[in-house]
Amino acid sequence: MDTTTNTPEKTREVPARFAHIKGWGADLDHAMRPAYPMERMPARLEGDHSHPPVQQAQTVEILQSIERPSITPIFGTPQPPSGISGMLRRAAFGYSESDLRHWLMLLFADRVNMVEGLGADLMRGHVPNLFAEMGGKAEFKYNRQAAIQKAVVVSAVVGLGLLLWSQSKGRESDRRHHRHSGRHLHGRY
Repeated sequence: MDTTTNTPEKTREVPARFAHIKGWGADLDHAMRPAYPMERMPARLEGDHSHPPVQQAQTVEILQSIERPSITPIFGTPQPPSGISGMLRRAAFGYSESDLRHWLMLLFADRVNMVEGLGADLMRGHVPNLFAEMGGKAEFKYNRQAAIQKAVVVSAVVGLGLLLWSQSKGRESDRRHHRHSGRHLHGRY
């Protein structure tokens, strides 16, 4: 087996421990690497530019991965964890990033945060336009069939919920009525 790569400029040796791997060392010769001339064009700046950025001041709670020894030098602060979603996020950061629970809890916390935001809007007196905010107009324009299916499903779920709620209210009033009429009868005997 040939363990050298021959080029007009240079011959580079493939280490013996890798010679049995077909194709290993094919990129040793710079002429055989299409990206090589472009790898450093434009040329990199001179000097060492690998110093870390200055640590940002921590003014709000920052959730930190258990894989990192400290917080990153730069981090976002516009949305510190708060409420139930914040509690879920804090719990999620108790697990490793390689643990599925970490990511599922963060996804669930996002959904909870959305509901908390709707509640906050309603408490301020602002009724959110969910149809517009969730892209209903665009969906109806570009994916009409799916929009109609969603509307039918949502209508059916809301209708079924209202039906079950009204039936449970009716049964509750019947039970109350029977309970009171039963006491009345027992009082006679």
